[in-house]
Amino acid sequence: MSSTEPLPNARPAALVTGATAGIGRSFADQLAARGHDLVLVARDRARLEEVAGQLRAAYSVEVEVLPADLGDRDQLARVEERLAVRERPVELLVNNAGFGLKGRFLDNDVDTETQMLEVLVTAVLRLTHAALGGMVERGHGGVINVSSVAAFLPRGTYSAAKAWVNSFSEWAAQEYRSQGVTVTALCPGFTKTEFHERMEVGRDSAPSFMWLDADELVAAALVDHAKGKVISVPGLQYKAVTTLARVVPNGVLQRFQSLGRK
Repeated sequence: MSSTEPLPNARPAALVTGATAGIGRSFADQLAARGHDLVLVARDRARLEEVAGQLRAAYSVEVEVLPADLGDRDQLARVEERLAVRERPVELLVNNAGFGLKGRFLDNDVDTETQMLEVLVTAVLRLTHAALGGMVERGHGGVINVSSVAAFLPRGTYSAAKAWVNSFSEWAAQEYRSQGVTVTALCPGFTKTEFHERMEVGRDSAPSFMWLDADELVAAALVDHAKGKVISVPGLQYKAVTTLARVVPNGVLQRFQSLGRK
């Protein structure tokens, strides 16, 4: 069987988007270590196959690869279809696929800004919708939406998109909790991954103590999700940031927009 075909057994799986690096790869590793079968989604087929092979060898789990650009509605639809398959249920959906822009709003092409919203908002909405139907029918399941501390700060369209993720997750958590579904928004800050490298943002763009370890934050997120937490903020420094953001005026917070953009 090709590794792109659906899993042949009926064991629940975890589907992780943006699974080949950073936070998504850490989710894949840690879920595999717990015995989950996996469906991995990312744009690069070759890299997906490489990661899948490593996970199969390390953890003896089934791994299905599903190459897709979530900014393309046709490719996104293939992932929605996989989530809707009742015979091979997805027990946990991790909406992790990222899209970041280094420049400020008018520095970016409007089509690129729109593409970011397709990945960060539309894909999260559509994939969650596709997954929830089966989860509600079975009476159990979970969704982890990878948001950002930026959701609490005035940092342009990226922050606005992540604020939407938080609001959507909080609503869904309350709406479907009684039907056995746990929804968590994970809000990391600066994390040592390829995400900032792809945006050409250096580690010196923020103080060293602000940078998180991906494996540690994912471990904390899985604990929070198991406890039913709706908002998971890893790291004491970011718990402090999100607390302060609720009381500090936006005009003051906006002065720090350049942090993490150098």
